[in-house]
Amino acid sequence: MIRSSGRSTIRTAAVALVAAALWVAGAETAALAEAPGTLAKSPGTLAEAPGTLAEAPAAPFAAGVEDEGADCAVPGLPGEGSLPSNSRLPDPFMKLDGTRITTRSDWRCRRAEIKKLAERFVYGEKPAKPASVTGTVSSTGITVNVNHNGRSSSFSASVSLPSGSGPFPAVVVLGGFGADTAAIRAAGAAVISYDPYAVGREGTPRNNKQGAFYSVYGSSSSTGLLVAWAWGVSRIIDVIEQSGGGILRADATGVTGCSRFGKGAFVVGAFDQRIALTMPIESGSAGVPIFRGIPGEGAQSLSSAYGEQPWLGDAFGSFTSSPNRLPVDTHEAVAMIAPRGLFIMDNPHITNLGPRSASVAALGGAEVYKALGAGENITYWSDVQDGSHCANRAEWRTPLQQHIQKFLLKTGNAPGAMRISSRAQGNLAEWRDWQTPTLGDGSGDITAPVTPGSPNASDVTATSARLAWTASTDQGGSGLAGYTVYREQGATDPQLGQATTNSITLTGLTANTEYQVYVRARDGAGNVSGNSPSVTFTTTGGGGDTSPPTAPAGLAASGTTSTGTSLTWTASTDNEGVSGYDILRAPGASGGMFAQVGTSATTSYNDTGLTPDTTYRYQVRARDAAGNTSPVSNTTQVTTRPGTSTGGCTAEATVQTQWGTGYVIQPLTVTNTGTSTITGWAVTFTLPAGHTLTGSWNGTTTVSGQTVSIRNVGHNGTLAPGAGTGGVGFQVSRPNGDTALPSGYTCV
Repeated sequence: MIRSSGRSTIRTAAVALVAAALWVAGAETAALAEAPGTLAKSPGTLAEAPGTLAEAPAAPFAAGVEDEGADCAVPGLPGEGSLPSNSRLPDPFMKLDGTRITTRSDWRCRRAEIKKLAERFVYGEKPAKPASVTGTVSSTGITVNVNHNGRSSSFSASVSLPSGSGPFPAVVVLGGFGADTAAIRAAGAAVISYDPYAVGREGTPRNNKQGAFYSVYGSSSSTGLLVAWAWGVSRIIDVIEQSGGGILRADATGVTGCSRFGKGAFVVGAFDQRIALTMPIESGSAGVPIFRGIPGEGAQSLSSAYGEQPWLGDAFGSFTSSPNRLPVDTHEAVAMIAPRGLFIMDNPHITNLGPRSASVAALGGAEVYKALGAGENITYWSDVQDGSHCANRAEWRTPLQQHIQKFLLKTGNAPGAMRISSRAQGNLAEWRDWQTPTLGDGSGDITAPVTPGSPNASDVTATSARLAWTASTDQGGSGLAGYTVYREQGATDPQLGQATTNSITLTGLTANTEYQVYVRARDGAGNVSGNSPSVTFTTTGGGGDTSPPTAPAGLAASGTTSTGTSLTWTASTDNEGVSGYDILRAPGASGGMFAQVGTSATTSYNDTGLTPDTTYRYQVRARDAAGNTSPVSNTTQVTTRPGTSTGGCTAEATVQTQWGTGYVIQPLTVTNTGTSTITGWAVTFTLPAGHTLTGSWNGTTTVSGQTVSIRNVGHNGTLAPGAGTGGVGFQVSRPNGDTALPSGYTCV
């Protein structure tokens, strides 16, 4: 069904785009000045270096689309064998064709070039939105279901709302390890607790990566875990956008994480322009620090970071000993976040984290922020007293809440600051041979294009529709650059796509859903037109079927061994017929999140590769041919039988980093010394008196007094003879000045 409307009211998204035009053309000045090579390190606003453009009014804090430069024509990337060695940071303003950008509107496609370089040589490709993303948003949780090219995966996240009435902005916290969640909620934002391991597991080899991302794109995908984790957050935002904005706002999402999850938060913000505020904490090597600076600073080596976990893309392996050959560096990943909010929190007390190199990345990226007239939107803060890794520091509480107020609630205007500790102070002048240009606004063009004509919808299917409209014209001299298509949806109008001509085929739509859409034109200077009249159409229901199957019943488990179990259930019924079942599994007797682990065309499923003596919960849901899914079945619980060891194992602990009041053991390498495969292991050791375990990863930990036991988790329990797992680690706090370390490591 298709119907048109003459409505052309400028809604929230339209106002944001008007602000974008003002940002491009604005002339309001803000105070910023830079000492040679560095930004001011005392409290206060950033200062602008001589010769750079004065600050303009603030840009919108988030885009309405994951990648605004998706339509940019990116020329061929250089081949790995032709890359020259350059000890200086690449010029973020230099295009691949060798010319420098001259206007602010040029940045959109220059950012697209940087994104492609970063994907090709550093992180691996982040695929565009899958063909189908569905899910639910409630006051306590978010579910995500993805289907693409015949493959599917599911995962979920929990939600904790602040006091008051919504809809609320939200901060995604990776792995339960990020900015102070109490402070986030106190500032008025919800907390989305996201488990990255459900989307990309650690402890897996590069040729057999696991998790929801790799279920869709293949276990041998060359994309690293950081981008896989970012893909998962993008799918959460997709579901929030589709939910109508009654609980969470789709236009006000932040992200945070610390340590390995700080690396993840940084990449999330760089690769999804819908993130309004990015807050990485102590991210270390493979995070914010420039790759070129890590070897000289004594931080965790690039080869160690690359080998510890498949965080980075497979292609980065060629650069671990030669980062000067990289055509991109992390100051440009910082720049990819511009002009959106960025609050980098760092620890100058732990050299292994590379804080000096991180400050250089922030200083280099801040040059792009300033050139875009958004210098007050970036903060780097390492001026802290506490040296503990990932501590919630008093120095950060106020700026954290100010950033949430400014970029998510949009009620504050606190300026950005460079608070770089003298203990780890980088000097940008030593790392660049380029200068920041004065970017114009497109030859003075401040005239918006003519409003496009009414769009017409045709070829409407369950997941797609074609739109065409009367072309716009541009009178300002910068030329028509393209069109953006929006969906009218509550308080937030998400972008559905961008086009360079006056037609587009929208894909990834939801079946049996009404869409009311309009079009806006943009010119080369960034000016945008008014809203076109809207058109309303309803996608088909996949043959008219909108009824989900009934929930499977009688789910039961039998024949449970140390590594597997057999599931059976009573068939669902459906008006058009059941096409299959999704099997969901959660760890433990309670608390863990359900994730899809397999599918079945019948009413039975054998789950294998489980960990001995471990508890799991299962649910099943049915699917029909139209993609409708049933409610989940009852939950059944199993505990696998204890494994039988046919060999021995050893545990070797490596101190990754230590400081006055704590240390990190990473990796704790477990090796099978026997002649047969083992299917489970447990390492026991003793902490010195006064030492306290504060965190661990890739293992299940129990503590009795000073005795600690770490057992394998599902993905790292099976070891062939001679094989080892190195992804296990833990963190300990200790009295200041006590240099003792754990002892008595035993493995069974």
